[in-house]
Amino acid sequence: MARHVAIVWNPTKTEKTTLESGLAAAVADGDGQGAEPQVTWWETTEDDAGQGKTAEAVAAGADLIIAAGGDGTVRAVAESLADAHADVELAIVPLGTGNLLARNLDVPIGDVPAAFVRALDADVQPVDVGWVEVELAGGSERHAFVVLVGFGIDAHMIAETDEDLKDKAGWLAYVESLGRALSASDVVPFHISVDDRPGRDEEGHTLLIANCGTLQGGLTLLPDADPSDGELDYLVLSADSFGEWAGTMKTMLWDNGLKKLIDKDADTASTDAVSHGRARALSVTLPEARAFEIDGEEIGETRAFTVSVQPAALRVH
Repeated sequence: MARHVAIVWNPTKTEKTTLESGLAAAVADGDGQGAEPQVTWWETTEDDAGQGKTAEAVAAGADLIIAAGGDGTVRAVAESLADAHADVELAIVPLGTGNLLARNLDVPIGDVPAAFVRALDADVQPVDVGWVEVELAGGSERHAFVVLVGFGIDAHMIAETDEDLKDKAGWLAYVESLGRALSASDVVPFHISVDDRPGRDEEGHTLLIANCGTLQGGLTLLPDADPSDGELDYLVLSADSFGEWAGTMKTMLWDNGLKKLIDKDADTASTDAVSHGRARALSVTLPEARAFEIDGEEIGETRAFTVSVQPAALRVH
């Protein structure tokens, strides 16, 4: 029996004809042993980033959902599948700027036919989903994430990035915004509770809670993060002076970056300005609102949020 492939695609990222030709090339490149899949198309809209279309596709009998779009589309599709505990597989055709989950899973980027080949033929792996309940100006919201959430430099980089430059230069646009992000990220106190341990007071300008460790531009801030281990990794940055920033850059780029690429068994380094941890659930409160991001999208400012993990919520190609 031919499988039912539903393609949830973002029309602001590409033309449908590009996806159709990429899919046709992938099918023609197959081993020819299986029946040609039944394909249905589900176009996202301004009012439906993909959650509703994914639910409709599942109800229509799809057994593989391909999210064709940027990080927002991927997150929306993943959120719908995880929330419904749907017994449906997920694949990605990355079309955005960051393509964060795709990068972490080594999905081909910038090659639509190759991404479709992987979607149709690759083995399935379990992937965890994180959930965050965040207090915003308009009230409490609940969102899924597949890469990371947090406040500080990463969120400020996103908020400060020039959209026109991002369209022209891709992820390099985030580098241009880094200087402004640093100046906007003052060290602040916050209270954090991890799993069932007593809460504690911390301070820092950045807190990232991640399911995956690679961020924009291929920078790996959380080298131990594994999207299939049933836990979340978190990082607190509190560098303030020039000397602390120099040490922080050395820790992130060498000790926890290139060094771990050479020796995967090397311990993850922490310093007075960089600390790491792992958890299944976290709760954070801040004395003042900070810009907050989910999978590369700045969603507003918050003073309180809780995070938890849904292990093996997705089956991803």
